[in-house]
Formats: sequence, C-alpha cells, structure tokens
Amino acid sequence: MNLLLDTHIALWAITDDPKLSPLARELIASPDNFVWVSAASVWEIAIKRALGRGDMPISSQQALEFFKQSGYRNLPIDAAHATVVENLPAHHQDPFDRILVAQALSEPMRLITHDAKIALYSDTIILV
Repeated sequence: MNLLLDTHIALWAITDDPKLSPLARELIASPDNFVWVSAASVWEIAIKRALGRGDMPISSQQALEFFKQSGYRNLPIDAAHATVVENLPAHHQDPFDRILVAQALSEPMRLITHDAKIALYSDTIILV
C-alpha cells in the first residue's frame, strides 16, 4: 500500500515522538507499504520553522535528510494535484493539508493523519 504521511506524522516518525500511535508505527514499519512524504510537508516545515513556530523540532533540510535516510519516497507537487484542491469541501482551511489531501486522492494513496478534520475528506484517509 502507498502511504502518504501528513507533516506532523512524518515529523513524529523521524523524531520517534511518543505522540506517534502504535497503528501509525506499524503501518510505517510494514515492509508491505511504501511510505511517501510530500514536497508540501518539507515546504510547510521550512515556512513554519522560519516563522519561529515551536512545533517544528528540526529544519526542513534536516527533515529532508531524515526522510531520505528512513527510506521515505518523495512526492513532488504536480499541477494536477493543485487542480483537485479546487473541488475539495471546506473541511479544512490549511493549504498544506488541502494539497496533501488532493495528492492522496489523486495518486491514489492512503494519507495518514492525526487531524480529524482531514479525515473528513475521505474514508481512504487513515486517522491515527
């Protein structure tokens, strides 16, 4: 299965944060799954880190390196992904989350998130 990690799930995974649920850990560690991180997540980390947000424990460059070392695949943002955003319901206003949903729906991939608002978009989204 192709799994796309929401930004906070990806950060929790590479920093071994106790907030990462056992289910998320199991899905990420399974050899049957391909784990993907979107360029949108790296961009989100960069922007929020530059703004001094305390919820970004590492820099975007460090995150990118950790993602590579962990064997996560990189999902670029494609123009076709951006067009899907236009038709998404207004469950969530965060543009990073909306592009992640669009990517997951259009690829298709299973998006893993801890955000209940994101899970409203589709039953294919895994809420952990």
